[in-house]
Amino acid sequence: MGKDNRSRKQAKNKQNMAPDGRDVEFSQELADSEDLQAQERAKAAERRARRK
Repeated sequence: MGKDNRSRKQAKNKQNMAPDGRDVEFSQELADSEDLQAQERAKAAERRARRK
């Protein structure tokens, strides 16, 4: 992958990032139980990290 392709891919990835650095591309309709559990774990971890 050349430098230009990498730059384009990084720019596209930045469009999917929320201001706090998390990837916001998620489809609730396509989520299975494992996705929902992972989302809950991530929320719990985020709460723990922000408490400190």
